[in-house]
Amino acid sequence: MTKNTILWVARADRVAEAITAQAAAHDADDSFVADAYAQLKAEGLFKALVPVEFGGGGADVETMCRVIRRLGAACGSTALAFAMHSHLVAVAAWRHKNQGAPTEGLLKRVAAEDLVLVSSGGSDWLASGGVATKVEGGFRITARKPFSSGCPAGDLLMTSAVWDDPEGGPTVLHFAVPLKAEGVKILDTWRTMGMRGTGSNDIELTEVFVPEAAISGRRPQGPWHMLFHIISMIAFPLIYSAYVGVAEGARAQALAIARKRPEDATLPFVVGEMENAFAAAEMAWERMVATAMTGTPGPETTGRAMIGRTLVADGAIRTVERAMETAGGQAFYRKAGLERAFRDVQAARFHPLQEKPQLRYSGRLALGWDIDG
Repeated sequence: MTKNTILWVARADRVAEAITAQAAAHDADDSFVADAYAQLKAEGLFKALVPVEFGGGGADVETMCRVIRRLGAACGSTALAFAMHSHLVAVAAWRHKNQGAPTEGLLKRVAAEDLVLVSSGGSDWLASGGVATKVEGGFRITARKPFSSGCPAGDLLMTSAVWDDPEGGPTVLHFAVPLKAEGVKILDTWRTMGMRGTGSNDIELTEVFVPEAAISGRRPQGPWHMLFHIISMIAFPLIYSAYVGVAEGARAQALAIARKRPEDATLPFVVGEMENAFAAAEMAWERMVATAMTGTPGPETTGRAMIGRTLVADGAIRTVERAMETAGGQAFYRKAGLERAFRDVQAARFHPLQEKPQLRYSGRLALGWDIDG
């Protein structure tokens, strides 16, 4: 690791130590990890990915993946919610550096104001959702955006809606909306199996005005677009670092419990399965991180990223399952933290591309068929 990476990981370790004891309480009462967000802000982590020249910490994607992994071992909800902010900053920084995209203003604001960004991209994906109606000077947006992680502490919602362009047909408009803007309402909907502390509530937009100048991008509704190849390459290593962290924490806890038990003829086999599963997740994660650092966005890179996403999810889930088995009956008690890890890691199934769409994408790509077919 570079000196800069070591610095940021040390900060993550301080946050992880501070939030470990609080994780169970947030899980128990479905409360947002506000205290963890305060710790992250105190350590400068929300602006870590902003380039130094814009007032940020100059951390790279690999560094932040390691940070999120450390957080995930302590509190899956903190890691996942923070990853959603982080990938928005990382994509903006990548686009500025590699495409000359006009994201400098956003990046400077994140650094200067310590903004928390909220994404609706996972629920929108290529088709987007909501209606944009053309009015004088801009658009009126009406939409409902689920899975808006971190929104209780959020400042800007990075989202999209569909405008029925009379000339170009259904067009997805990308824009940011202040969460305190008129017509924006956070709905208290986040009652879930796992990742209960992420605050991933629905956000309701009712006739929210977005000026024409605030539209940051336009694309046809439905087909793959370069923006989403960039997102696939950059965002998913960050997001799935949270699940590697959850698996890593569960593995460590299970081993701590099992080492206190008498020798058992079958236990080494179960632990061996856990070790294989974690190694598989970790190797796939390392490939995703390497691709984010050195890859060129496009269909092939997206294919590699999404294969990695499926393999990390599968390996992380199997790791936690075997951790439960390794710990035995103690895993069934909440105080061990393993049943929370088991519930949290299930969320790895649901981010795009989910396994079956990923298999279809990868298969079509390998066959030389149109990925939009």
